[in-house]
Amino acid sequence: MAVVKDAEQDFKPQKKKTSSDEDDKRRKKMIPGGLMKAVIRPGGGDATPADGDQVIYHSTIRTLDGVVVESTRLEFGGKGTPIRQVLGKSKMILGLLEGIPTMLKGEIAVLKMKPELHYGEDDCPVSVSDSFPKDAELNFEIELIEFFKIKVVTEDLGVLKKVLHEAQSWENPRDLYEVKARISAKLGDGQPLKSNMTGEPILFTFGKSEVPKGLEMGIGTMSRGEKAVIYVTSQYLSQSPLMPSVAGIEEVHFEVELIHFIQVRDVLGDGRLIKRRIKDGKGEFPMDCPLQDSRLRVHYKGMLMDEEKTVFYDTRVDNHGQPLEFSSGEGLVPEGFEMCVRLMLPEEISLVTCPPDYAYDKFTRPANVPEGAHVQWEIELLGFEMQKDWTGMDFRAIMNDVEKTKGTGNRLFKEGKYALAKAKYEKILREFNHVNPQDDEEGKEFGNTRSLLNLNVAACYLKMGDCRKSIETCNKVLDANPVHVKALYRRGMAYMSGGDFEEARRDFNKMMTIDKSSEVNAKAALLKLKQTEQEVEKKARKQFKGLFDKKPGEISEVGVDDKGKETMTENHDDDAQEPFISSQEEKDGDGDAPQAPAPARMGSFSRLLTSGMNLFKSLGVNRCSIL
Repeated sequence: MAVVKDAEQDFKPQKKKTSSDEDDKRRKKMIPGGLMKAVIRPGGGDATPADGDQVIYHSTIRTLDGVVVESTRLEFGGKGTPIRQVLGKSKMILGLLEGIPTMLKGEIAVLKMKPELHYGEDDCPVSVSDSFPKDAELNFEIELIEFFKIKVVTEDLGVLKKVLHEAQSWENPRDLYEVKARISAKLGDGQPLKSNMTGEPILFTFGKSEVPKGLEMGIGTMSRGEKAVIYVTSQYLSQSPLMPSVAGIEEVHFEVELIHFIQVRDVLGDGRLIKRRIKDGKGEFPMDCPLQDSRLRVHYKGMLMDEEKTVFYDTRVDNHGQPLEFSSGEGLVPEGFEMCVRLMLPEEISLVTCPPDYAYDKFTRPANVPEGAHVQWEIELLGFEMQKDWTGMDFRAIMNDVEKTKGTGNRLFKEGKYALAKAKYEKILREFNHVNPQDDEEGKEFGNTRSLLNLNVAACYLKMGDCRKSIETCNKVLDANPVHVKALYRRGMAYMSGGDFEEARRDFNKMMTIDKSSEVNAKAALLKLKQTEQEVEKKARKQFKGLFDKKPGEISEVGVDDKGKETMTENHDDDAQEPFISSQEEKDGDGDAPQAPAPARMGSFSRLLTSGMNLFKSLGVNRCSIL
């Protein structure tokens, strides 16, 4: 046996440690002579383990007079399964935490430890039985079988992965992906595992519990073409068709080659719109996918979901062999179709299963597609072109391009596609951050256009029912120009729709003081406001019926409807939402509106109602039910 030396003279790891703060604190407990090392068999190479490495070793613990206390080896009563731990992650006794990083692969050494360096340490993170001689000085015979970098899949170290062959692709399998892999398995002691794994490639759907849970978690970190060993402990060995029985198995080492997987996406998240990639495209997802306002070229075949998969349209047959060309973000194809195409790469072919509400229920329906029918599209993305960049364009060319995009947004608004319209306006506003007018005339045109675009965005928010964002967008215009009549009108409409009648009345009255020509529109808005208030008051009176007729201390009954149910009504009037969208309006200003008398003074009930609504507003509840 080699001469025993003081640990402090010999324990100089060859790799820089990056241990946790907790382990660093524990290392301060090291005392001279507390840990001694004697090399029995030298190892090979010059590399030693470092934090993040998985170490695999056999351990035999003896008293100083040679009595075996505990061992992993069969000949000393162990199971024959070596210990696996991850330096810097696993809970280890202090002597091994310091001693193992000094060893070479294949080395056998005896680490002589005082009690403070093994299980006798105060607050030792590793527990042992009461019969274990924690207060005795012990010899730990360690054989370092192997060490290597490991990927920690689960924080409790129940699933670990060792990469045998790196892959070039970046994508990992996810739920619903169809996976093809070659899998073999061994028990922790190296014995082959009896299972349904034959060595031939197997097919399974990720997320369907068709393979053990831990194995699936490990495969979920792999890329196409990667080879790896996945170490799975018992708590992650769920029963599955691949392993019908897991009883009594403590650990399995799965060797996996991920041959291929087919991307399957649940686009809506409810299982109705499914995109299944049947031929890979070129490029990296999502960087090389079409963006908003791209010009796309696709071939597609549309099929009904009947037994015959009846084809109702095929561009290669019905379009003289020519592909379909369309611009994204303009509502020119069914919503489900566009959503899936924008997740494709050039030259990719995908099979899309689409429900009727994302297919032809809200889009022009082909004559041979029944109403309410689910459909399938086989789509090939031939390529796409990005919208031209404004870099290097003069101001007039940019503004001409703006008018085209704004016109598309106006069309989408009139068609009721408010989210798409808003996206068009917001895209221009983002690009405006890089436009610099060269003179006062250009600056005025630029400023007016930006204000109109913001007001169109506000109109979209209002139609989408988001009064708060509509008001915030109007404020952007009013911050720059506090006397912008159209912004006051639109903000007033948003306030009215949100139930903030006083703010709405203030904006409409301010319009008339700023611009007499807006008096007709302002009075029409005030008339609408009065009608809305009266309707709310009427409903409130019905709900509060009898409240003001009771003597102090008496309780009124909640208002009831004709069917005897409690009434809880929320007012929302779409007619109150004037778009100010058309290009003619942008040129000519507001249209004529009927004259309206000035609103009458509030009665006591109206004041009470308004006070109550202002209270709701102060609590952040602008559109609450009146109880």
